[in-house]
Amino acid sequence: EVAEGGFLDIDVKILGPDGNVIHSGERESNGKYTFAAHMDGEYRYCFSNQMSTMTPKIVMFDMEIGDAPADGTSEDEEGSHNKLEDMIKELATALTGVKHEQEYMQVRDRIHRNINENTNSRVVMWSFFEALVLVAMTLGQVYYLKQFFEVRRVV
Repeated sequence: EVAEGGFLDIDVKILGPDGNVIHSGERESNGKYTFAAHMDGEYRYCFSNQMSTMTPKIVMFDMEIGDAPADGTSEDEEGSHNKLEDMIKELATALTGVKHEQEYMQVRDRIHRNINENTNSRVVMWSFFEALVLVAMTLGQVYYLKQFFEVRRVV
């Protein structure tokens, strides 16, 4: 998720240990991508801001490493134990989902707060400008009316 900067977009690329591109995206502002690591090694996440080098950006991302899906084969004698483990794993997954949703909401809150503060400062500056223009127009009208009603004597 691009939290701040420019049009809130960035290029993203995920590279595998062998250098092959696993995922590539251009001008993305947020997203979710899931993939299975089929080989051991170092996976690289590359974020590029080449399309708008004048604007710095703040990028927030989260990586979650999970277990492979379990096979459906299990022994009957450990059925209740496995069922309890499955329920615990399901609960842990749900809690992780809630945690990620809260983090996402915090990022969105921060983005909208920045937008609101920026808009507020623009409104305040525009109000000061309008007040200055109003005072200048008032002084100009007073000066004009004073000149209009001034009696000029020709001797």
